Amino acid sequence: MATVAFLGLGVMGYPMAGHLKNKGGHDVTVYNRTSAKAERWVAEHGGQFASTPAEAAEGKDFVFACVGNDDDLRSVTIGPDGAFSTMKKGAIFIDNTTASAEVARELSARAAEAGFSFLDAPVSGGQAGAENGVLTVMVGGEEAAFNRARPVIDSFARMVGLMGAAGAGQLTKMINQIAIAGLVQGLAEGIHFGKKAGLDIEKVVEVIARGAAGSWQMENRHKTMNEDKYDFGFAVDWMRKDLGICLAEANRNGATLPVTALVDQFYKDVQSMGGGRWDTSSLLARLER
Repeated sequence: MATVAFLGLGVMGYPMAGHLKNKGGHDVTVYNRTSAKAERWVAEHGGQFASTPAEAAEGKDFVFACVGNDDDLRSVTIGPDGAFSTMKKGAIFIDNTTASAEVARELSARAAEAGFSFLDAPVSGGQAGAENGVLTVMVGGEEAAFNRARPVIDSFARMVGLMGAAGAGQLTKMINQIAIAGLVQGLAEGIHFGKKAGLDIEKVVEVIARGAAGSWQMENRHKTMNEDKYDFGFAVDWMRKDLGICLAEANRNGATLPVTALVDQFYKDVQSMGGGRWDTSSLLARLER
């Protein structure tokens, strides 16, 4: 059993922290910007809640964070009452936020100066993956810290991999989002085409999902897309945030991402339709408006 803090109890962090407590058996202290959610988590799972990130992190072996973006991450780490101000030497900070590789490298350097470790460890698998404890975790950082942290991360993951030095986890997550953007647009266009052609979409997917076109998106989203239902996972607003990170990094490293840039604009269209909180499969709604 380790002493653990978890900062950020959103749709992902709330169940992830729960798995650390219940499956991992760790002593967990939680922090959330709105304290009512932290109180509710403690009522449901036990453990403790803290009023600031610094209070939550003090003396802990491992400190996790899952917040919104680079600015939120800086706020809970190096901002006023940030966790870095109280973390003990030898501890490990594990950031599950999808953020930039730049901020990961920045915070890794700050952690090293203070005598503890930082791992950028964004996750994939969505809300369902978090709730079921089967997330994929892509990690950047030092191997020794990774080896110490992995048994704890395993509490909410089915796949954990060290991708390289600081920032490599975030870069890997960018590739994940780049691939998903193209897949979802292709699936949306396929369903749209099938409807226009008068085909039975269920029958079509039953056949093609077992061939080269098959994907997680097809298996898990085609039914709700066909029914024009878009309340089943990762929101368009968050996908645009992630694709913005991808495109900014591409500008830095010279990569060419024409499909990603195009799909990002398609998601902008969905936002203009009032679909910012719809899930990412709502690209179909754009085609059928």
